[in-house]
Amino acid sequence: MKKFSFKIRGHKYDVDVMNHDGKVISLEINGSQYSVELEQELKTKKTPTLVRQAVKTSKSIKQKDTSGPYKVKCPLPGNLISLNVKVGDEIKVGDTLFIYEAMKMENELVSEKNGVISSVLANIGDAVLQDQVIIEMNL
Repeated sequence: MKKFSFKIRGHKYDVDVMNHDGKVISLEINGSQYSVELEQELKTKKTPTLVRQAVKTSKSIKQKDTSGPYKVKCPLPGNLISLNVKVGDEIKVGDTLFIYEAMKMENELVSEKNGVISSVLANIGDAVLQDQVIIEMNL
């Protein structure tokens, strides 16, 4: 199968691996045949493991401003197709607030919180931008 040549303490050894069956290997060393048992096969990783150090930052984490009305923003730019609420409406979690068309698909935006609509800042047919405030709610 495979041929190797070794030099150990000044002596030359020609080794032929004849057969490899599980843990038993048949070898021919300088014309003499030997049968040896493999104790443990060492496997090495071909891909090194990379360890990154933690990134140091001097920025402080800002807390969200919870004062004032809750702002409902449009997640994607698009066109406002319908407004399902008006000022003074009481809203529960899961109620549809508005429908907008973005990337040739109609998307419903549902309420994540309970509250009362305090203002509607867009009209049907308006082109809205990403993160533009459409509705404000008092929680």
